[in-house]
Amino acid sequence: MIDAIVYRQMDAKDIEAVVATETEVFTTPWSAEVFAHELTGNDYATYIVAVCENEVVGHVGMWVVLDECHITNVAVRKSHQGHGIGEALMRQAMNLCRSNGVVAMSLEVRVSNETARNLYRKLDFKDGGIRKNYYSDDHEDALVMWVEL
Repeated sequence: MIDAIVYRQMDAKDIEAVVATETEVFTTPWSAEVFAHELTGNDYATYIVAVCENEVVGHVGMWVVLDECHITNVAVRKSHQGHGIGEALMRQAMNLCRSNGVVAMSLEVRVSNETARNLYRKLDFKDGGIRKNYYSDDHEDALVMWVEL
């Protein structure tokens, strides 16, 4: 399945599908307004989408400031999970950052999200600190993870 995926920069026509993915996989999804602002009003933001048969099935967002990147969100439709799309999205983000002189990348992940933590460790992310009560829906802690590129 991963061979049939095309990765490209997100644009405004993708917002509805990206919000649908967020709503499906996150308890506190970002709104269409937030994504519209990210695309048009945030010079630090870049988003990559994964497209399968003309359908957006995943996305990764990042903010690049100087030579550091912060991953804002990574999501894959449930129907497409387990096929390497999340990993490929992260690798796309990492390669884009490397080609633009970024030297480090960070993210937060729910401490309970073992699948995501394992993916990030596979990509050489290291555990950093804990952000207590980070998530607004249930006050779960977030694990900060870092990788040097």
